[in-house]
Amino acid sequence: MTDARFDVLGIGNAIFDILGHVHDDALEKLGVAKGSMRLVDEAEARAVDAVLTDSVRVSGGSAGNTVAGVASLGGRAAFIGKVADDANGEAYVHDMRHAGVAFTTPPLIGGAPTATSTILVTPDGERTMNTFLGASQELTEADITEGLVEDAAITFLEGYLFDPPAAMAAFRLAASRATAAGRIAALTLSDSFCVERHRDDFMTLLKSGDVGLCFANAAEVKSLFQTDDLDAAAAELGKLVPTAVVTMSEKGARVITDGEAADVPADPVKVVDLTGAGDLFAGGFMLGHARGLAPADCARLGAICAAEVISHFGARPQTTLADLAKTAGFTF
Repeated sequence: MTDARFDVLGIGNAIFDILGHVHDDALEKLGVAKGSMRLVDEAEARAVDAVLTDSVRVSGGSAGNTVAGVASLGGRAAFIGKVADDANGEAYVHDMRHAGVAFTTPPLIGGAPTATSTILVTPDGERTMNTFLGASQELTEADITEGLVEDAAITFLEGYLFDPPAAMAAFRLAASRATAAGRIAALTLSDSFCVERHRDDFMTLLKSGDVGLCFANAAEVKSLFQTDDLDAAAAELGKLVPTAVVTMSEKGARVITDGEAADVPADPVKVVDLTGAGDLFAGGFMLGHARGLAPADCARLGAICAAEVISHFGARPQTTLADLAKTAGFTF
């Protein structure tokens, strides 16, 4: 899609991440499921923050992380998301633009503060997210800037955005615009608990014909089809969309294109923090897809990006991903 102004446009929750290490007993005291993402109000967010003795604060959000990865690979990336007119919002906009991502969504004035997600990382690298949506849930159809979706080879839709109804409507509008323009709308299911909340809505969108690419991890795809059989669930997802990608942690990823499945191994790496693994995998895969790589090569590029981000604390790359891709033999 060489005529596209952007390789990937991400649409999602603009969230400022607060990351800290905890032991498993802290999760038990808070009563939260390890590895989950739960929505909290401001008071709950403060209670979770209180269990941290030290923390790192960085711009995050699933789709935001993804397009930051695309930019680090040398791709042309853009983002639509809602921040507030506050210090965290200003920092978020600065971080995105500094990463090379076009971000022009106007901030929310006089409403809720910029969204935050307190991410509790246990010794095994697993992350448990406690998200206060704040201003991010004020994203509406009006924020889907005219022409921006049409200028992107792939529009990446973050499943977490299904929680606020107005944002869900914006999501559907973007998907239909992408399809009408002959572009690709990509959907990530985001989290198995998110799938539980919105299974019917996800299935409706997947069956609409407006989604050309879908990402899910093993837990999410099994939850979507309410089965413990991963192979069967992955095959069913492959029937709904032209390209389905199921990530399987250290076992790699399965790519199903027009019914044909291929398994691609993960890159070996010492895990420090799993936050952002799926986000960066998606970024690598989609840049490859936008530039015409074969599905298995797209997954290889995604695996390189995922390995980098889980090798350190935080969900944004700390090494220029374009250099890693070049070393692995990728040229764009």
